[in-house]
Amino acid sequence: MNTLSLRDPITPLRHLVLVLGDQLDEKASCLEGFDPQQDAIWMAEVDEESTHVMSSKQRSCVFLSAMRHFAQYVQKQNWPLTYTLLDAQDNTGTLAGELDKAILQYMPQGLVMTAPGDWRVLQSLRGVVLRHGLTLDLSDDTHFFSTVRDFAQHAEGRKQIRLEYFYRELRQKHQVLMDGKKPVGGQWNFDADNRSSFGKNGPGHIPAPTRFEPDETTREVMQLVNSRFADHPGSLERFGWAVNRAQALQVLADFIQYRLPQFGQYQDAMWEGEVWLYHSHLSCALNLKLLNPREVVAAAENAFHAGHAPIEAVEGFVRQVLGWREYVRGIYWTQMPDYAERNSMQAQAKLPGFYWTGDTDMACLRDAIGQTLKHGYAHHIQRLMVTGLYALLFGVHPKEVHEWYLAVYVDAVEWVELPNTLGMSQYADAGLMASKPYVASGKYIDRMSNHCKGCRFNPALSTGETACPFTTLYWDYLDKHADTLAQNPRMLMQLKNLNRLSDTERQSIRKQAQNHRLSLRA
Repeated sequence: MNTLSLRDPITPLRHLVLVLGDQLDEKASCLEGFDPQQDAIWMAEVDEESTHVMSSKQRSCVFLSAMRHFAQYVQKQNWPLTYTLLDAQDNTGTLAGELDKAILQYMPQGLVMTAPGDWRVLQSLRGVVLRHGLTLDLSDDTHFFSTVRDFAQHAEGRKQIRLEYFYRELRQKHQVLMDGKKPVGGQWNFDADNRSSFGKNGPGHIPAPTRFEPDETTREVMQLVNSRFADHPGSLERFGWAVNRAQALQVLADFIQYRLPQFGQYQDAMWEGEVWLYHSHLSCALNLKLLNPREVVAAAENAFHAGHAPIEAVEGFVRQVLGWREYVRGIYWTQMPDYAERNSMQAQAKLPGFYWTGDTDMACLRDAIGQTLKHGYAHHIQRLMVTGLYALLFGVHPKEVHEWYLAVYVDAVEWVELPNTLGMSQYADAGLMASKPYVASGKYIDRMSNHCKGCRFNPALSTGETACPFTTLYWDYLDKHADTLAQNPRMLMQLKNLNRLSDTERQSIRKQAQNHRLSLRA
């Protein structure tokens, strides 16, 4: 079967309405004014979206399953739909190729689409439309509190574009956690209350994650992905992500009820073998557009006002959705396309092969990468301060790091993944996003987790047989980039500590770092 069409689109059409795999909302802006008597919806599964980076099985499966579930919703509305299946014999393998075929077949007067989340996809589809002499009407994505124009206006004339100031503007504009003109609780930011570890006794009882048994549609996708992308990383044995709106709403309700109260206190904590902890697991549903950020923020805010969750937990969570999510999108769309090529620290190393297998003696990396390959998920501190930190200290080319993150995580769409990886994690944009490189030794991981207790490396040591590679590479990074980092006031304390090391100690660290890098090239 080449298509899943309940009603054949008429020819010619008024509008062909393009719905991408991360736009699965029945109230999407592109569907405003949709007339089933003269318009049709176009969707296509194509190899390109799983192969332009080697998308993990978990990531491919969640997108394809969610797309098929959305197509089923469209069919129930009795709306005209043309939907190309991944294994259709005449599938061209690209979105551009499938759109070209649809335009020739249905001869629409114009095309309509919600603004996509990927620069590459927008340029590709826009090029097809222009070649046919048609118009592509782009509407704002209503799954954000702000528009890219809002962000550009905020950024205009500023020497630095920082999250905190944009976040405060949005809090005030949308009256979220506000008491008149003042923030609820008397302060904008409760980070100081939200950085606890679990302590030596561990997290204790953790609420079960909200996971779903794959239905028939998802099982068909799993079989297809395992067959078509057999050599791609990861496994589908533990697939349980929300793939429709009803499931996404259940994930939201369960997070608010069971994990939000402790989210703030433990949002930076890690523990060996514990994948889910107190995190929301909502980013995938948000980025697929199965949830609207307004309903997510409102649910958290209501939990605070009902006395169910403390302000530090609610504010910390709201800042991720209302603040960070809006901020990185603004950075992406105002800085592309050259943003993807930035490499301010001139990192050139290849990504170590264990990022695709989890086969490493470093316990924290083994745990974070292992769960990533099993579930397509790791929480933000694992991404920033374990996998991202190691890549930064090792000197991996930022584009390789970006492509790995885009490939392995189920919530990865380029608008959100690229700035987080290249800017926040790898400091490749020279501080456009982050005010300093997020660099630390193995002692940070030791403080925030129990990984070091079962690891053969000692986070306190930078040289010797049991020296922690994080610690070795940390001092080597500071040493190598000392002149550049000295221009950043926020790095002066770390450089002061570096300068306490003797020339002999520095030389030993350089040698240890070099040997570590060479050992991974063998």
